[in-house]
Amino acid sequence: MACKFRILSAFLLCLPAAGLVAAQDRDFSKVEIKATRVAGSVYMLEGAGGNIGASVGPDGILIVDDQFAPLADKIRAALRQLDPGKLQFILNTHWHGDHTGSNAAFSKEGTVIAHENVRKRLSTDQTVFGEVTPASPKEALPVITFPDALSIHFNGEEIQAIHFPHGHTDGDSVIFFTGSNVVHLGDDFFAGRFPFVDLGSGGSVQGLIANLDKVLARLPADAKIIPGHGPLSTPADLKTYRDMLATTSSLVKAKKDAGKDLATIQKEGLPDEWKEWGSGFIKTEAWIATVFESLEKGDGH
Repeated sequence: MACKFRILSAFLLCLPAAGLVAAQDRDFSKVEIKATRVAGSVYMLEGAGGNIGASVGPDGILIVDDQFAPLADKIRAALRQLDPGKLQFILNTHWHGDHTGSNAAFSKEGTVIAHENVRKRLSTDQTVFGEVTPASPKEALPVITFPDALSIHFNGEEIQAIHFPHGHTDGDSVIFFTGSNVVHLGDDFFAGRFPFVDLGSGGSVQGLIANLDKVLARLPADAKIIPGHGPLSTPADLKTYRDMLATTSSLVKAKKDAGKDLATIQKEGLPDEWKEWGSGFIKTEAWIATVFESLEKGDGH
């Protein structure tokens, strides 16, 4: 219980920036949606919350994630600047509100698709470190779900949604734009920063590392990567991130195996080379706590 209390205390300091608080508690009036062409038919849209991927072409528009509900009109306007075509599909990489908040708005225009665990979590109340996220309305729920993988043939390429279990959550999908050579990793990738791993939603630090090994094994060296949070990235950036996860986890594990408790490990911190990774909304103490609890859970799932 003490362990979980310390993790909660460290994490609650970070919730507003993490995008896990209710949308009504945030001011979206000054948020601007910036669109960047990635490759082929794929664009990345940045605003508030998770990065959006967009396939734009003769078949219309497909988006990956959709940030917060108050931003739906701004996102729609940004998409219209790219192409006047109809929004056909909305893919969710996982259930968190900064990636699914505009589902209800966009479901009137296109079909929402996600892993089956995303629908399960969106359709019921969820608790993240003591903060309750109410169940989403019917209009926000994915109407097509899949257990392992799904392909959409759209804008001249196969777009693959592949489930990687127990990483950031238990419902994570990585989206491969196979013709454009672009991958959207959702929150399995926080570029250049310690990540939020939602242990309460079936996430696992060791599971995340294993998933990234599988993703890296299938990525061409020249692929472009859209992270859940952070700038457009490369496979080399993803490998650096994966190695950070593995190395910092090993450091925490070694100290835990030596009998040190969480408070002691947090006080000792991590070597200076990882200092910059804690400059985002997940600070070093919160990351150490996440690794510690993930190890206690066993990480095998």
